[in-house]
Amino acid sequence: MQLYIGNKNYSSWSMRPWVLLKQAGIPFDEVKIRFDSFEPDSKFKTELARHSPTGRVPLLVDDGFAVWDTLAIAEYLAEKFPAKQLWPADTKARARARSVCAEMHSGFGALRNHFPMNVEASLPEVGERLLREQPAVRADLDRLVQLWGELLQQHGGPLLFGSFTIADAYFAPVVMRLLTYKPPLPAAIAAYVQRVRELPGVDAWCRDALGEADFLAFEEPYRTSR
Repeated sequence: MQLYIGNKNYSSWSMRPWVLLKQAGIPFDEVKIRFDSFEPDSKFKTELARHSPTGRVPLLVDDGFAVWDTLAIAEYLAEKFPAKQLWPADTKARARARSVCAEMHSGFGALRNHFPMNVEASLPEVGERLLREQPAVRADLDRLVQLWGELLQQHGGPLLFGSFTIADAYFAPVVMRLLTYKPPLPAAIAAYVQRVRELPGVDAWCRDALGEADFLAFEEPYRTSR
């Protein structure tokens, strides 16, 4: 299998299936396509157009068969590798895990837009200002804290459904945002953030992201350089 991804420092969508594959110990070949721009004639779009009708990352290609969209990729991997138990075994827990992934997939727009992923950066002053100026960001953060808190309490931790699942991979890019913008968090949520950051799959992604040294101004509206 090949997984097409963008820059690891910035590409939150790419991070989800990469971490899932890595943490689960599923072999794959990484194909990284550097972000240059997202215009139709950019090198990024031109290269992806050869493999995917959407022109977006991530993209999983298994023996020539393309799967795009993070949820579709996650479901495909769960079905292809059932022994990896990527979803919780319990029926209701599995439904809840799918629900929270779908909520992340379609929601939390203010948090994602105003707190773009940037693994390398530390921007607590930006986080503090945006929480004051953007009520929608505060609302998203409050919902996230509520959601994670309930799951950790219900399933006893250390991760959202006890052991590692697709849900933890799905929220890994949000963890990176929280580490970059450093909003205040309850102790139990901050501890979960740290546990996710220390997962081998997440740590491997972060080490690669920090090694890129590729500053893209259009991805970093709050800085002119590193």
